[in-house]
Amino acid sequence: MLTLRCCVVDDEPLAQELVASYIEKTPFMELVGKFSSAQDSVKTILEEDIDVVFLDIHMPQLNGMEFARIVPSTCRIIFTTAYDRYAIEGFKVNALDYLMKPISYEEFVGAANKALQWVELRRRADELDNNKRYIIVKSEYKQVQIPIDKIQFIEGLKDYVKIYVEGEKSAILTLTSMKTIERYLPATEFLRVHRSFIVNTSKISIIERNRIVFGNHYIPVSESYKQAFNDYVAGYSLSLQRDNQSGED
Repeated sequence: MLTLRCCVVDDEPLAQELVASYIEKTPFMELVGKFSSAQDSVKTILEEDIDVVFLDIHMPQLNGMEFARIVPSTCRIIFTTAYDRYAIEGFKVNALDYLMKPISYEEFVGAANKALQWVELRRRADELDNNKRYIIVKSEYKQVQIPIDKIQFIEGLKDYVKIYVEGEKSAILTLTSMKTIERYLPATEFLRVHRSFIVNTSKISIIERNRIVFGNHYIPVSESYKQAFNDYVAGYSLSLQRDNQSGED
């Protein structure tokens, strides 16, 4: 059975606990974390492949509406609020639902079922679309479609990643984790060479002292990933040798 990984973000302790208890009693949901601020939830949302965030709007520093605009597109928002005036704006940021406090379990289950249907459709589409050759990321309040074949390498920067693309003057910055973006890249074409770097192997032209050179960028190969990288290089070198031997035969 499909299980939705969920977080609750609400600075009101009673409201937070209520929604958390609803998640725990719903068979197809798993509570991954409870947070009193959007800032505290960022690391978990980016690194734990969260499907749904139950998000309050009125919170200090970074409010829910602002936070919803930068949440990865693979994660959907269900707003939980005492104010109905944000409903239209909520749907503009692709919220799945908008629950008014106090929230009954019946209302919660209705929103949860919407989330379940959305995740099922998304995963089914991913399975059918195995030949998809692009990814779509949020960058500066825009959805940017990036051809996979054009990606040179990806650099992780704490809560963000920078995607370096052929033909682009500057890297594309998006709020997500290396773990999440790695899931959407073909494993046969992209290689993790460092905790902070993923490279497109077809774009590698120069390797220098355990570093991969992309123009003015030098990508280090760390000890943790060195064996996999050496295997890739050796495998390619061996294929060249076999080709030469076949020609001689």
